[in-house]
Amino acid sequence: MPSLSQFHAPIAPTDPWPAPLGHGVVPLKRALISVSDKTGLLEIATRLAQAGVELISTGGTASALQQAGLPVRDVGDVTGFPEMMDGRVKTLHPVVHGGLLYRRDLKSHREAAQTHSIEAIDLVWVNLYPFEAALAAGADADTLVENIDIGGPAMLRAGAKNAASVAVATDLSDMKRVLEALEAHAGTDLALRRWLAAKTYARTAAYDAAVSNWYLAAVNEPDPDWRAVGGPRLQKLRYGENPHQRAGLYGSGQPPFGLTSAEQVQGKELSYNNINDADAALGLVSEFDPAEAAAVAIIKHANPCGVAIAGSLKQAYALALACDPVSAFGGVIAVNRPLDGETATEIAKLFTEVVIAPAADEAARAAFAAKKNLRLLITGSKSCLPGLAVRNVAGGLLIQDEDALAISPAELKVVTALAPTPEQMSDLLFAWRVAKHVKSNAIVYAVDGVAWGIGAGQMSRLDSARIAALKMADMAQAAGRAVPTGLACASDAFFPFADGLLQAAASGVTAVIQPGGSMRDAEVIAAANEAGLAMVFTGVRHFRH
Repeated sequence: MPSLSQFHAPIAPTDPWPAPLGHGVVPLKRALISVSDKTGLLEIATRLAQAGVELISTGGTASALQQAGLPVRDVGDVTGFPEMMDGRVKTLHPVVHGGLLYRRDLKSHREAAQTHSIEAIDLVWVNLYPFEAALAAGADADTLVENIDIGGPAMLRAGAKNAASVAVATDLSDMKRVLEALEAHAGTDLALRRWLAAKTYARTAAYDAAVSNWYLAAVNEPDPDWRAVGGPRLQKLRYGENPHQRAGLYGSGQPPFGLTSAEQVQGKELSYNNINDADAALGLVSEFDPAEAAAVAIIKHANPCGVAIAGSLKQAYALALACDPVSAFGGVIAVNRPLDGETATEIAKLFTEVVIAPAADEAARAAFAAKKNLRLLITGSKSCLPGLAVRNVAGGLLIQDEDALAISPAELKVVTALAPTPEQMSDLLFAWRVAKHVKSNAIVYAVDGVAWGIGAGQMSRLDSARIAALKMADMAQAAGRAVPTGLACASDAFFPFADGLLQAAASGVTAVIQPGGSMRDAEVIAAANEAGLAMVFTGVRHFRH
């Protein structure tokens, strides 16, 4: 169990919380158990009963305990009211909540409890109705509504509020800690109860977030007055971007997709930066339909350094690697088709941190087997679906939809005297898809489904155009060939001046795709016509800060 010093806001030395029974230890005499997931239930309940703990339970949980021969009181016998309304009402009763909430250190609370025959409840173990699981399984609205737990969160929150005296458990791991405390000193200590309370409020908040976001999606509300985010820790990370930063990977509470539902087949533990780069790689490669072409994306520091599409993964990988083989060293690679042995053998020749694929055959797995540190992630048939993008700022959160917008040729506006040829249009759309995943300011040069030069993350669009040209020249030199002509250029936002466009033209570009919308669009269009370029406007931008 973490120590209290690990919390960002440790409890002050002048502790206002009462600890009436010496050192904060509360004997464990009565427990209320109501669990939808009954894993470990009988073992835990047996150990509680053997320790002399009285068991109170509800519905199916009570039946399971009774069938196992364990002494248990049905909550209806405690409250004097039966379960009703298909189980919607059973624990919402003063006898239950009074037993959880009354302060043992206050005489007035004790007297009220005695007057109304309310007995103390020292432990509540509830795992909530499986709303998140039903949502992930695609359940219909009626099923989802019936899986919204009311009594469970109410009991958990009541017990957590009274952590001075009551222990709360939301899952089996919590109960194992409670049993360890019970065996150590016949009750629960204050530090444990406070830690469990903190977890409980996070759990119920994440649960409510899942319900809230489902309702928001149902009414297509893009700009709610309140937005809830939260989810379980999926992986504890050694550190964050740097060793001095703490970090973890958490679920969003939404249906699993993309990286968080991937299976790690081999390799050492993923790091924060591995996960960040893998997410970027998966997002980019998911732009390309595997039925139309094999796609490979190589990512370094969340930016693509190589992208290509071809008839096979092996071809696409070779073309993507040639874009920037120096930067590809130690990168992350994503593919959009099941990984085969030949492609995996080629990838294994390069030091690679992570490989992501929808599947991998036995030959591919064997090719990676000798690379003990290489992480192979299998995502299954699902591609990376759009969700919410959340970024922390001082004092708050920036939340937006993921940039999932796609465009078609019919939506493009030709603004120059020359219109793109079908071949140029194909290259423009490819470069545009890549530029969408490059940090702004972004410039991408491409031809024949291969990114030849990528300029990323510069303060000036002109500098990005220059860097893309330098990368392209390096690629050509390494390949022993001339820089290709007839290149397409994609710019993630408009050219504010003609200088970046002219740099692209000087680098062999003959067709340009950009959002348009600059005050100097007329000047840029005139420069494009003078340079003999074909240019189209998308009307939308893809900033990626």
